[in-house]
Amino acid sequence: MRVGFDTNILIYAEGFNDQPRVARARQIRGVLGEDRIVLPSQVIGELFNALTRKLGIPRGRARDICLEWRGTTSFRLVDAACWDGALALAATHGLQFWDALILVTAAEAGCALLLSEDMQDGFVHRGVTVANPFAEPLHPLLADALQQHG
Repeated sequence: MRVGFDTNILIYAEGFNDQPRVARARQIRGVLGEDRIVLPSQVIGELFNALTRKLGIPRGRARDICLEWRGTTSFRLVDAACWDGALALAATHGLQFWDALILVTAAEAGCALLLSEDMQDGFVHRGVTVANPFAEPLHPLLADALQQHG
């Protein structure tokens, strides 16, 4: 199963903020394996901004972190179809455009799950289910993915 990661999951996996969430994000990354993780290009850009603007990480180090994620996971560029789908999704379901872009890009990449702390847990679009990996209990699809690959 391919699983998309939203920016906040990467921030935690890098060891920033809440330690229980850091541990969970790292566990999920390790159990799924990097070949199953999909990162929409929007997420890499947001990661760079969060690292430099919110967390004060030097720009060179932030670049290295972003390049490491891009190089060790499936990286999906946003294309015109993603933009069009995101505009439609944002208009019809009231999502923030940038969240819609991440979700549509994950769908284009063949993901079954998109892990996000910020989007509506359980929302489904084009076969992609949004799951909050920090919610208890875990969304059944995420729990199943972790069991299958654990």
